[in-house]
Amino acid sequence: MSAPAETFFAQSYAEARAKFLAAAESAGLDPEPHRHPLLGREGETLALDVLRQGPARGRAERLLILSSACHGVEGFAGSGIQCGLLADTEWLAAVRASGVCVLYLHGLNPHGFSWWRRVTQEGVDLNRNFVDFHQRPLPANPGYEELASALLPRHWPPSAENEARLNDYIARHGRAAWQQAVSGGQYTQELGLFYGGHTPTWSHITLRHVLEEHLAGVRELAWIDLHTGLGPCGHGERIDTGLGADEGLARARQWWGAGVTSLREGNSSSAPLQGLMWSVAESVCAQVAPGARCTGIALEFGTVPLDEMILALRADHWLEAHPEAPPEQAQAIKRQIREAFYIDTPAWKTQLLAQAREAAQQALAGLGAAPHP
Repeated sequence: MSAPAETFFAQSYAEARAKFLAAAESAGLDPEPHRHPLLGREGETLALDVLRQGPARGRAERLLILSSACHGVEGFAGSGIQCGLLADTEWLAAVRASGVCVLYLHGLNPHGFSWWRRVTQEGVDLNRNFVDFHQRPLPANPGYEELASALLPRHWPPSAENEARLNDYIARHGRAAWQQAVSGGQYTQELGLFYGGHTPTWSHITLRHVLEEHLAGVRELAWIDLHTGLGPCGHGERIDTGLGADEGLARARQWWGAGVTSLREGNSSSAPLQGLMWSVAESVCAQVAPGARCTGIALEFGTVPLDEMILALRADHWLEAHPEAPPEQAQAIKRQIREAFYIDTPAWKTQLLAQAREAAQQALAGLGAAPHP
């Protein structure tokens, strides 16, 4: 890759989408836009854009998904990585030689990407939205209920009393329990953090339709979902998605290294979560590609310390509930949320591209070596 990493990253969703579409054209690939019903912060069209490189639909036995912006504002990093790969002639040649189909999903949550929010236009964390909404009651999170009013107080910034309540919870239960209570997912507080929703979101429904169209006939599926916000700055943690259960975790460690972490084993920077997006791959495969094996990782790049990231999320959710906030305060909060998930420096972007390229190449190799089920 000859161009500097900075070339592939953007300062807005509109710019990121334009770069992605231009990269697709340069690579000779035709985008398939799934347009969002709302417009972006610059009045731009929003879409989940899909690129397919390799065998046509129904003819690919091995398929790799590379997806960005599950969590809106995290798309600045994911989009840059996707654009970098599409400009990488060695990568494109390796894909052609492998016979693997690569599906690039750009902007899973384009509304959050454009408006610098982690959640969808419904206020939902997409990676908590994949529960069975026909099943009642929805999953409970009593820890979040206890902390909700301290996390999002009536006034911002939070008071010393608010922070004391959070610290008291940590003292009584430990930081791991606090992180799970805050981020594990909750289904009662619609304006709250990590809200999983009460119905499938637009992004949920659209992703399911895209996978139904593109996974037919697949026998071996890999998924790398690009994220930011947890772990040491610039480090890409490879977190098992849970696809394929124990066998999938074993494959993930064969393909991406023994350092792949697991939410189930408790060795990840992420707390255990519910309503995970990746489960849709197995449910769709059961319909259109029965018997397919699924393996995946979330490639999670560190940005700022956890407490700083959570504070930025709290501020953003507070702002959504208080549109009367002064413009200066609103602007500062929006800068804070973007900076919590996007380190706008050449060094950080270079680190991301190198690690993502390695992980993508390892996925190609794993898919090539895997015996068909």
